Amino acid sequence: MENRTRITELLGIQYPILQGPMGGGFSNAALTAAVSNTGGLGSFGAYTLTPEQILAVDKEIKSKTDKPYNINLWVSDVDQSLENFPAEKLEKVKHLFKPYFDSLGIPLPDLDTNIPSKFLKQVEAVFEARPAVFSFIFGIPSKGILDEARKMGIKTVGAATTLDEALALEQAGVDAIVASGFEAGGHRPSFLKPAPESLTGTFALIQHLKAKIKTPIIAAGGIADGAGIRAALTLGADAAQLGTAFLVTNESNATPAHRAMLLSDESRYTVLSKSLTGRMGRMIRNRVTEEVPYATEVLPFPLQSRFMGPLREAALAQGRTDLSIFWSGQNAVNLKPGSAEQLMQSLINEAFAH
Repeated sequence: MENRTRITELLGIQYPILQGPMGGGFSNAALTAAVSNTGGLGSFGAYTLTPEQILAVDKEIKSKTDKPYNINLWVSDVDQSLENFPAEKLEKVKHLFKPYFDSLGIPLPDLDTNIPSKFLKQVEAVFEARPAVFSFIFGIPSKGILDEARKMGIKTVGAATTLDEALALEQAGVDAIVASGFEAGGHRPSFLKPAPESLTGTFALIQHLKAKIKTPIIAAGGIADGAGIRAALTLGADAAQLGTAFLVTNESNATPAHRAMLLSDESRYTVLSKSLTGRMGRMIRNRVTEEVPYATEVLPFPLQSRFMGPLREAALAQGRTDLSIFWSGQNAVNLKPGSAEQLMQSLINEAFAH
């Protein structure tokens, strides 16, 4: 299969293989640079970082690679429902989750519902950093932001979980669109309709987009090896993005417990839950996802995530995998531990060897 596509031309990379921009501390400069240095596009998920931290990370990435790389942000990083969130609802959710905190012997945290968005300040830092690619999820940046990126020569990549979202991104003039299938690990980045109404599989979504849009397509979700990359390109995608496969590489910031879980039989059992962060995401099942049904009202994002943060930390410290979050896509079969460079070489050989 030919490794030159519209995406390799657009982004100036050798192979149409992108590392998913894993936020929440899973990304680091070493992983990003390793993927870019091996001919793909390394990515850094920066939505939790301050502008100063983004600039520091960017400096570190630039010290490790002179190849194109991507910095990713969340357009909507605070749920609108958090504004004037009722105190009685907060107490109700706290009461619901108290048994889990009690089981770890830790107190319920104090919570402040006043959480401002960081997105606009983060964008300023991204523009100062000037990566080759600026990608985003959970919405579309303003016309002013997209125009500025274009002026600076920064390629923009948006994420769509439905055809309607892809059409909106194309209308806004983004350079490429990630077709994010419901098999993908991590948060579902839906923005036009609620995530439960936006659950199209990757290979169906590629074909929906291919039939209706002209913008280059990056397939994401359930792709973990060269055969998956080939299949995505055959169906009309211009590149494939892999996340879970890179979580088990040496460079990833995933904890030893997370890696072990991804490489275990338990990785077969992934679920979509909002109970750990407030937004729907795919993870390996745990006690919370099994006991708190999706329909249960939890706190808006990111308040639920901050609420559960001490629980996640204590669970990890106490070796309680039943109360830990282990993000994973649906396809954790045949994951290959080792360096990111080794994984990239394996993907390249499997996908493009003639």
